[in-house]
This record gives sequence, structure tokens and C-alpha cells, in this order.
Amino acid sequence: MSKPLFEKIALVGIGLIGSSLARVICREGLAGHVAIATRSAETLKRAEELKLGDGYTIDAKEAVRGADLVIVSVPVGASGAVAQEIAPALKKGAILTDVGSTKAFVIAQIKPQVPEGVHFIPGHPLAGTEESGPDAGFPELFENRWCIFTPLEGTDPAALEKLSAFWRSCGANIDTMDPEHHDMVLAIVSHLPHIIAYNIVGTADDLEAVTKTEVIKYSASGFRDFTRLAASDPTMWRDVCLHNKAAILEMLTRFSEDLASLQRAIRWGDGDKLFDMFTRTRAVRRSIIEAGQDIDVPDFGREAVAHRRLRAVPSPAAALY
Repeated sequence: MSKPLFEKIALVGIGLIGSSLARVICREGLAGHVAIATRSAETLKRAEELKLGDGYTIDAKEAVRGADLVIVSVPVGASGAVAQEIAPALKKGAILTDVGSTKAFVIAQIKPQVPEGVHFIPGHPLAGTEESGPDAGFPELFENRWCIFTPLEGTDPAALEKLSAFWRSCGANIDTMDPEHHDMVLAIVSHLPHIIAYNIVGTADDLEAVTKTEVIKYSASGFRDFTRLAASDPTMWRDVCLHNKAAILEMLTRFSEDLASLQRAIRWGDGDKLFDMFTRTRAVRRSIIEAGQDIDVPDFGREAVAHRRLRAVPSPAAALY
């Protein structure tokens, strides 16, 4: 049996990402010991029932003690408090990383807390579903997904390569970019779609001319996909909006301008403009399928879970967190 990549891995947070990591770490034999920490005693108990690790505690400081790799999987708004809590227990030479969807804010919160000799490498696996909690995870979640690193100046190359090897063993592809650029990219490919979905579903819920029963009974495929996005973890998305504010507002402004242009085309019956736009955007969908980031199956929410688990492809409406 080959030696594990890390002697001890600590998972701080055991929701969808953390529990998926726990499962793939076990499957691939990536650690000699997996320590799990979460603030909720109920969630911790469930993680233990699912046998997701080797040690369980509500004390994150205790979980990271002696760990070679520490992965923080909490809502980005809690990242600073978690870093402050675990900092005194981090061992020299350990790799500290996170999975947060906003990088500039997370770096600003965590970096000042990191002790000398600890390798802090911010990360973000672009994988997710609308589900949350330890039961939601599955080991194929990261297969053929991207994990983006936003390494700080002076990052140790050996530590970066070891963390890259870990994520590759989880099935992910690796890329690196500047934190601010990451936040701008994610604002358009993930954050804005979720915000729009929340807004559309909220509009339908408030509509007086159509009853809520009719909205549910006659939901067409497009609305069903929006509801999957809008069913995502409210705490996580509240924090994303608050802590990637500048990039999200810029993308919302651009979206609003394009929406106004579309509105004018509909009002004035400009069929050529509408056809050109719909043709161009259809090509984007085809490019995503060709890039292997989705499958060409019109499931419309009916077979999403089966496709995720059997083919390791997240639901189309919730592919990027």
C-alpha cells in the first residue's frame, strides 16, 4: 500500500464540500488520519454516523493540531474568525487552504492570522450542487471540475505542488490566477446567475396576477432550473454578496444594460437582433458541453442527482459555486 499524501488532514467545516472531500480522501487513501471539526454538535454527530473521518470535535483548534493539511470549508464571512481560532495550533510546515468563492476578502481575513512557517494557499474548487450538509457530499463531486489557486507572493513551490497533487487526486483540474481576477470571473459565471435566480424566484413568489399554486403546478423547465439555483445555502450566498460586492455590482450593471437593450428589441419588434442574440448565446452552451463542463442531456431537473452521482457532473443549474 502506497504512503498517504498527508499523514493528517483536518477538515474545518463538513458541509457539501467538506463531506465530499472526506469521502474522496477515504476512497483515494490520501491521509493517514482525517480530523473533522464543525461548530454544530448535531452536524458533527451526523458526520460521525456517516464515518466521514477518524476524529470528530467541535474544537477546530484541536482538529488542526498536528495536521499537515488544513482545509477550511466554511462560509466566507466566517473565514477570519476560524483562522484566528486555529492559528495557535497550526504546526510549522503545514499547508492551510480554503474553498471560498471569493478570494480577495478571504485572503484579507486569513493572511494576517497565519503563523510564520505555515503555507497559506487560497483555493476554490468550482464544484457544487444546491444541497448542503454532510449527507449531501459524494466523492465524484470534483471530477473534471476546476480548482483555482490564488497563491500569494512568495508561496513555496513545493507546497503548491503538493496541494495541486491533492486536488488532482480528487479528480480536479488545476489553474491559478490573481485574487481580484478570480473574483471578477466568478462574479459572472457563478455569483450573478445565482443572484438572478434568487430574484426571479422571488418575483414569481410575489406575483399577484399568478397564484403560487400555478407557479408550482405549471413550472416550465427554465423556472425549475432557476429554483435549483435559488435553493442554495442562504448563508453562503449572503456572504458571497457581501464580500465580493465590487465585482458583483459591476456585473449587475453590465447585465442591467444588456437587459435594457433586450427590452428595447422586444418592444420595437427587432427580430433580427433577438435572433442574433439567441444564436450567439446558444453557441456558448455548446462550447461548455464541448469543454466537458456539462453533458448534453435535457434532464430539466428530473435526473440531476443521478447524473451527478453516476457521471460526476453537477446539476447544470448549480455547477459553479
